[in-house]
Amino acid sequence: MVERIEDSGHLLALIVSHRYEKPGISFFTPNELSQQLAYMRHPVGKIIEPHVHNPVHREVQYTQETLLIKRGRLRVDFYDSRQKYLESRILESGDVILLIQGGHGFEVLEELEMFEVKQGPYAGDGDKTRFVAKLPAQLKFGVQAQWANVEEENSDIREETSVTKLDLQAQVTDYQTTR
Repeated sequence: MVERIEDSGHLLALIVSHRYEKPGISFFTPNELSQQLAYMRHPVGKIIEPHVHNPVHREVQYTQETLLIKRGRLRVDFYDSRQKYLESRILESGDVILLIQGGHGFEVLEELEMFEVKQGPYAGDGDKTRFVAKLPAQLKFGVQAQWANVEEENSDIREETSVTKLDLQAQVTDYQTTR
């Protein structure tokens, strides 16, 4: 499953579930993003030809970061560009998220190991604006929004996903009972 988190037509994040499987190469990002995210699955013996990457001048407007959850569970809270809370998701071992724009915050739900990849060089305090989160008493996990995103995908992707509405509801219920 691949989920798009959007606000007013702006893509805030892409989440690739650890359940995602598809032979070959699948790019999830549009070409204009400064961070590209793909999934690759190849059979034993597949040759990927040796290559070098050519110098190409690129301009980066916003830092985009990719997180790979190695172990544990992480709640991600999404905010719009005005720092208003939108919704939350829970990531688990093997999930990948590309944070594209808008704001985000995290709460570690189980001891966590993760990788972070983003463009450099790091600009220190100029790289981000920290703010005090105003979370509602009841977080929005967007089960309906998550399912709507799955339903909107074309049929070949729907057939490939093993995520069901019950999986998403169980994830939210599990989070609420651990609080």
